Amino acid sequence: MDDLAIARALHVAAVVVWIGGVAMVTSIVLPLARRMTSADEKIVFFESVERRFALQARIATVVAGVTGFYMVHRMDLWDRFADPTAWWMHAMVAVWAIFTTVLFVLEPLFLHRLFVERARRDPEATFRLAERLHCVLLTVSVIATLGAVAGAHGAFY
Repeated sequence: MDDLAIARALHVAAVVVWIGGVAMVTSIVLPLARRMTSADEKIVFFESVERRFALQARIATVVAGVTGFYMVHRMDLWDRFADPTAWWMHAMVAVWAIFTTVLFVLEPLFLHRLFVERARRDPEATFRLAERLHCVLLTVSVIATLGAVAGAHGAFY
């Protein structure tokens, strides 16, 4: 297997783990947390799942970023970023940048603390907002993923 095949396989595996995890949190974890009665129970449940997935998500986004950059560099695909028909390249980078910023900067600095404080005051509204934000991120991620798969196979050229 050559280096590009390995990079592509690692890239796809990382995206599957990362976006699959976002789908699980969005469609299963947050709705289950919202159905719980006490604020503390909701927070403990969500935090325990999030804590277990956070490391996986961080590793997956790093692998996706490194392999994505490697493939663009190795195949000299930089000109695609100037081509509007390669919109999916921008979409992949944007989704990656959003999640990387949230996972490595915003969450450790203040999002985690803000979420817990807000959830203790108003758990219903906080979990509803978290669910909506996750739905938006998941939708954008799925669009980027569909665009990337179709685009990488020549659908937009």
